[in-house]
Amino acid sequence: MKTVTFFILSLVSSIVTSLYAQKSFDVFVKGKGEPVYLFPGFGCTGELWNETVSELSKTHECHIFTFAGFGDVAPIKTPWFSTIKEEIIAYTKSNKINKPTLIGHSLGGTLSYWLAATESDLFKKVIAVDALPCSAALMIPNYNCEKIPYDNPQSKMMLQMDDAAFKGMNAQQVQFMCKNKEKHPTILEMMNKADRKTYVNGYIDMLNLDLREEIAKIKIPVVILAATFPDKTTVEKTYQAQFEKLPSVKIYYAENAAHFVMYDQPEWFRNNIIDNLN
Repeated sequence: MKTVTFFILSLVSSIVTSLYAQKSFDVFVKGKGEPVYLFPGFGCTGELWNETVSELSKTHECHIFTFAGFGDVAPIKTPWFSTIKEEIIAYTKSNKINKPTLIGHSLGGTLSYWLAATESDLFKKVIAVDALPCSAALMIPNYNCEKIPYDNPQSKMMLQMDDAAFKGMNAQQVQFMCKNKEKHPTILEMMNKADRKTYVNGYIDMLNLDLREEIAKIKIPVVILAATFPDKTTVEKTYQAQFEKLPSVKIYYAENAAHFVMYDQPEWFRNNIIDNLN
């Protein structure tokens, strides 16, 4: 009877665990010390942070995230981005992780702003890498918070692309996003592996997020490590305009660096990460 009772309890425990397990990301933890969350950019996996983690894990507990639909993490239903945000908050609270610093590249940086605006008391600091509060304003002229539907001609076209065309599109984009050609195969391997629906609908989620007003709610330090390619003056104006509601933000500009700052200026990037963590 005791054996049967133990089996039933174990089964119930297993079911409860599976029900409440995180679905929208995988996390790999390395190192000891103050906690740090590392969020990759769109289409990338936690592998993006390999060199950074190699250094940071000597002094910090690094939580390296890969989001659903990227790498080997199974995709989830939409809304994709808001589900990730809510489950990271739940992950932090349920694991009683004490005020982690949020380090995010691109979409991961935007996610960091969103988390800090929603739950400032839960986190210590934001270090964003070439990330804006509103990506749509960068891409859509005279953008005024209009919502883009999942079902649109551009998305349909991308969903119907064959693999060769999809990979060709990514290869073209990477030419502009990373000046360090030795890192192009690494980036492309991550991007080409992405679940296509996540790649398309997740990008819509990101474009539909406008945090330009919300960032005023952030009560913790925010540091940005920004790329300057192709034109530093334009980049500076863009950041100044988008962070008008958060004048306390500190922005450092990486010379001769495109979107993947950690690959284009690795020493500058590593030094700035360490300095701002300490």
